[in-house]
Amino acid sequence: MRKSFDGLCGVVTAELDKPLTTGDVFIFVNKPRHSIKLLVWDRSGFVIYYKRLEQGTFELPAGGDAKSTVLRWDELVMILEGITLGSVKRKKRFTYPQQ
Repeated sequence: MRKSFDGLCGVVTAELDKPLTTGDVFIFVNKPRHSIKLLVWDRSGFVIYYKRLEQGTFELPAGGDAKSTVLRWDELVMILEGITLGSVKRKKRFTYPQQ
């Protein structure tokens, strides 16, 4: 978790081969899972959000490979708030059909 803006941008471009300025949020979690960094481009520059837990760990979603996975915004918020993803029951909501 020593990397800052340039180091994290290098990881995204070199290892994930993803464009940085799409607005996607790139999430980095340390091995003990008690620290998390979010890297995002916000139209005029990069923003890093960093959170370190004093107690407990972040629960990561099951599935996906070790390098990357796709999360919805609500799943990211639940991870940051310490909510167990598997125990959440969602009410039915309208969604636009995917094209």
